[in-house]
Amino acid sequence: MASKREVLTWEGQEIVVTNPDKVFFPDLGLAKRELVSYYLAVSDGALRGVSGRPMMLKRFPDGVAKEAFYQKRAPEHRPDFIETVTLAFPSGRTADEIVVRDARALAWIVNLGCVDLNPHPVRAADLEHPDELRIDLDPVPGVEFSQIIEVAQVARHVLEDFGLTGWPKTSGSRGIHIYVRIAPKWTFDEVRRAALTVAREVERRAPTVATSKWWKEERHGVFLDYNQNAKDRTTASAYSVRPTPDARVSMPISWDDLSACNPADFTLRTVPALFKAHGDAHARIDDTCGSLDRLLELAAQHERDGLGDAPWPPHFAKADREPTRAAPSRLRGQGKRTPKLPLLVIGQAKKKEDALARLERWKARYPNVAAMLAPDDILVDAMRGRYSIWTRIRVNLKNVPEAERPPQETPDPDYSMADEWRSPSGRKSTKARTPE
Repeated sequence: MASKREVLTWEGQEIVVTNPDKVFFPDLGLAKRELVSYYLAVSDGALRGVSGRPMMLKRFPDGVAKEAFYQKRAPEHRPDFIETVTLAFPSGRTADEIVVRDARALAWIVNLGCVDLNPHPVRAADLEHPDELRIDLDPVPGVEFSQIIEVAQVARHVLEDFGLTGWPKTSGSRGIHIYVRIAPKWTFDEVRRAALTVAREVERRAPTVATSKWWKEERHGVFLDYNQNAKDRTTASAYSVRPTPDARVSMPISWDDLSACNPADFTLRTVPALFKAHGDAHARIDDTCGSLDRLLELAAQHERDGLGDAPWPPHFAKADREPTRAAPSRLRGQGKRTPKLPLLVIGQAKKKEDALARLERWKARYPNVAAMLAPDDILVDAMRGRYSIWTRIRVNLKNVPEAERPPQETPDPDYSMADEWRSPSGRKSTKARTPE
């Protein structure tokens, strides 16, 4: 049976929506039709963040309550107006990724089930030199939004001190993103090193609330995730709807308005009217192209002072002068593993809610221990698999007297990333899915 189709008209162009009544946000009753209509309404702003950039597709074919999958390669069957460009990844593989340049192409990828937009920080004309530095403020559990704003303001002043202009937006989750337009003349490694330098300078100025530490067990306050600037990393762009129950939006906002904003106010239902009334807070972002020279000079000084590189993400080749890529709790001593921090793995699950449910059961089993845990003692790790994200939860028992610490038990659930590489027949299908 042919799927139901609906044709929307936008600026004289026909926009085809398949299965328009399919519910994407069950808590709100919002269907694919509303999602496509949202992106058309804010297309001027959304395109400012994605236009001309290759994009990884993060698809929710059955809505946000179901599992998403990642698709780097453009679907084989696509209309002529969809542009692609060939990207090479650190793994050595290549993929033809979609490049969106207008509202029609934007609506087409949303019709595939893309709820948020995940472009690379490069343009199709130059795939090896980013034109965007991304500062990702990622709070540890228990941190209030006011503290994230405090760190964002410190980051703003650091950028200004080095001749750069930061443009903030809510992440649509718990954090804040700050985007910085730069001239496309530095490599991915150099842009990442500049981001690491920003993170360390913010940490130096605000050591009690900010951290540049890569390993979660060492973090406190707000982590400045410099590795979001590594090649092949993407983040949700401006005006992206996030896969949250309330359909929250990653909303561009001015520095003046940031301190008083409530991220929950920005949703699929509210943002179109705000956009129409006030325009795009990032309208001038492309007019503020800056240089990384001064940040890289400070990075070189750090190197001379003995403060070299920091850990890279998993799956990246070991970099020159990179420190040992192992969490402190996994460092080895004289032929024997000697944990530096007392960590327990509580659960590993395909779905985050299953891992969190296991944490609650563990707390109920050990209530006295749970009462001693600080918010940042609970580590919720989003683990990237081949096609999707799974969740690991650990607890740091550093605040629990050694005699009262529970033993490591078999995680329950105990999901293995190796499962992503197998189907029931033993192999994972690589066939791209068509529009839902």
